[in-house]
Amino acid sequence: MNFQERVKALRAHHEELLTRKNQPLEWGNGIYEKYQYPILTAEHTPLEWKYDFNEKDNPYLMQRIMMNATLNSGALKWQGKYVLVVRVEGADRKSFFAVAESPNGIDNFRFWEEPITMPDDVIPATNIYDMRLTAHEDGWIYGVFCAERHDDSQPGNLSAATATAGIARTKDLKTWYRLPDLKTKSQQRNVVLHPEFVDGKYAFYTRPQDGFIDTGSGGGIGWALVDDITNAEIKEEKIIYERKYHTITEVKNGEGPHPIKTPKGWLHLAHGVRATADGLRYVLYMYMTALDDPTKVIARPGGFFLVPEGDEYLGDVMNVAFANGWIADEDGKVFIYYASADTRMHVATSTIDRLVDYCMNTPEDGYYTAASVETIKKLIAKNKNCK
Repeated sequence: MNFQERVKALRAHHEELLTRKNQPLEWGNGIYEKYQYPILTAEHTPLEWKYDFNEKDNPYLMQRIMMNATLNSGALKWQGKYVLVVRVEGADRKSFFAVAESPNGIDNFRFWEEPITMPDDVIPATNIYDMRLTAHEDGWIYGVFCAERHDDSQPGNLSAATATAGIARTKDLKTWYRLPDLKTKSQQRNVVLHPEFVDGKYAFYTRPQDGFIDTGSGGGIGWALVDDITNAEIKEEKIIYERKYHTITEVKNGEGPHPIKTPKGWLHLAHGVRATADGLRYVLYMYMTALDDPTKVIARPGGFFLVPEGDEYLGDVMNVAFANGWIADEDGKVFIYYASADTRMHVATSTIDRLVDYCMNTPEDGYYTAASVETIKKLIAKNKNCK
């Protein structure tokens, strides 16, 4: 084939991927449905981001800029479309944000023409990633994300890093206005803005850490109020969902997307991390808090909610499920956007009613083997009366 024929074939192949129909898997757990295909991969990124289509400059039709992964996307229903602000990672290990939208939330996702230009803070970040989107009642759409920089206090250690919560806001998802990074006493990689004012203040969910990787004295998911988001500073922070020994939250835990408001309480999706012989395992879990007090946990289903399965286990960082975006439609359907193995994006669908039922009626973790066995035996005994 000549150059133009190869370009035509490449575009046809890419279009086939973008328009591929996604089907729910036949068997699941009754809580949510997973789908046959990932919704976004590195292959989904626009060809114009990767190829130089000038035959003279690129006669072999090589990728001049390669993409490695699409992961950890914030989510928002925007002008009738299901919109993700995706963390895209290039071959150079740098992450950037890009918007992808779908008409139905489960397939036919397409990236907007260009990535997001995110203004820098006073001290530029080397890398930015994992944006949580919040359409706040103040009228702005906020993006809160991790801003990573080298830890210059350790000049000889090229892996030493610091993490702060970057904050930006927008009205159209195209032009972003950068605010100063959140000021806190500890490092922060997972910060989420609550969608409503609380006592007239902005409310944040936090994950305090002593270091970039190590949680140290950080006790779990934190909560803090801020007077002025244009110069946000956390002075007092309290833990609302603590870490526990020999549970899915043993190493660390953090809020995923901002919680969904329901008549029964706030629905929360979070991640929990534990250590294994094969490294850290990231899973998703849920909990609920009171409508009148988002810091008061009213439902604490035990164990994980969603884990990597099958091919989801494989990728850049094995054994990881992570979510920082979901969308609740007006009809009660919920789209949960999660990444597997820090490599690709998936969707799972459920409903508000099912998720509330799951949270309110799933047994809590009893923290001992004996308690787990008794919980199972109670269910067995109950089911004997259902025959």
